Amino acid sequence: MAIEDTRDKILSVANKLFSRFGFHKTSMDEIAKIARKAKGSLYYHFASKEELFKEVVSKEILNLKDQLSIIVYDTNLSASGKIKKYLIKRMEILHDAANYHETLKADFFEHFDFIDDLRSELDEWEKTKLKHIILQGVDKGEFAVIGDIEVLLDMFIMVLKGLEIPFFLQNKYEKYSPYFEGLMGIMTKGLAS
Repeated sequence: MAIEDTRDKILSVANKLFSRFGFHKTSMDEIAKIARKAKGSLYYHFASKEELFKEVVSKEILNLKDQLSIIVYDTNLSASGKIKKYLIKRMEILHDAANYHETLKADFFEHFDFIDDLRSELDEWEKTKLKHIILQGVDKGEFAVIGDIEVLLDMFIMVLKGLEIPFFLQNKYEKYSPYFEGLMGIMTKGLAS
């Protein structure tokens, strides 16, 4: 059990340091020092700083998925209610996911591709969940029958990802978050029959 506790402690400290200082300015030495673990202990659990950062971001993405899944499978919400709640909750959760923000930076993309599989997997996961909601809306007559749903899903993801940089890197989230409900209303009306 001590091995798992050590791993959790390292992840907790790394999460705080990466969130505060970013990937580039956080060192394995610093993580080891604050976690009060030998540097070798870090490398026992994580082969590199990149692997440790990837695990920290994975935990943020898992939190996102867990919270969004609750909305997707909520039997008390209509399909349009689910889409609105899903998209608003997604932005709220990602607003607090500081390490995910780090992966949006241009210099991160240019030098590190180790996070690409996480981001791609999240895109596919989101498409599956949004498809579930849209098909529920079509089945209930709430949404019009969709021609090529895969294209629509790709466009949804593009819109969501397009909002991430201004919201999270350019600090416009607070300014625009009061208008999310209206934006989501426009998107769901476009799906209505």
